[in-house]
Amino acid sequence: MSRAVVLFGHGSRDPSWRASMDAVAIRIRQRQPEVPIICAFLELQQPDLAAAVDTLVAEGATRVLVVPMFLGIGKHAREDLPRLLAAARTRHPHVRLEASTATGEQNEVLDLLATLTLQQL
Repeated sequence: MSRAVVLFGHGSRDPSWRASMDAVAIRIRQRQPEVPIICAFLELQQPDLAAAVDTLVAEGATRVLVVPMFLGIGKHAREDLPRLLAAARTRHPHVRLEASTATGEQNEVLDLLATLTLQQL
């Protein structure tokens, strides 16, 4: 089974907004260069989730993990992402498409943010 990852963020009119997501993607590539990874966006930047999944599937991915790069669970993670994943599953029924918990809902991330904040005091 060929695994792949999509880091999924909101997007922004400011092209530099995606720099931190790109930095995460670079770190993942350094640690696991055999795992394809694409950053995708809900709006305002490209590629969108559909195009990212289509690209990874065309490259041979049979399992795609979508990682919502959101600090909290708002409308985008709660409503938009499931709808977009359902559409991708319809287009690619042979591919296992999963979404992880939003990054900001993971205890390790919350602990790290607290630690980094306290280090700045």
